[in-house]
Amino acid sequence: MSEARPPDGDVVPPPSGLEAVYLAHRQVLLRFLRARGAGDRAEDLVQELWLRLVSTPTGPVVDPLNYLFRAANNLMLNRFRSEKRDEARDEAWTDVHRSMPDSPAEAALVARQEIAKARQRLTETGSRVQEVFFLFRVEGMSQRAIAERFGVSLSAVEKDIQRAYRAIAALKEEADA
Repeated sequence: MSEARPPDGDVVPPPSGLEAVYLAHRQVLLRFLRARGAGDRAEDLVQELWLRLVSTPTGPVVDPLNYLFRAANNLMLNRFRSEKRDEARDEAWTDVHRSMPDSPAEAALVARQEIAKARQRLTETGSRVQEVFFLFRVEGMSQRAIAERFGVSLSAVEKDIQRAYRAIAALKEEADA
């Protein structure tokens, strides 16, 4: 086999090791990836495998063809997982932006309506629950201070806060449905 000569006159040795096995079995790797579901992406995956081979030095490999099949399969799985994550992120982004109001005035109106619904739901839980919740969440008062203010136990305050959270969570579930 003659050695290739690049334009600058340096002699480039023929590929050896994993590179030689890759070049000899490139078509087999393509068929393997297509059979595993890569379809049209198989060519890109085989190219990515090549780039990784030439950029990352490896030590001796006992079964180089098996190593290449595993590496190709892992690249394919990683690509599929990445695409699924991207699709989920894009779908979530679209859902959020599709439900957003078109103007600041509309956003303010929607926010006021949601606050009114939350206040109504909290009112239905009882006046103490509503007061305890606002003191805790809005005023930032400690549960112990709230318990002393109302003359109830700390446990009663915790239960009132839980009732308020459940009421708001139910409202959110209704809105999401």
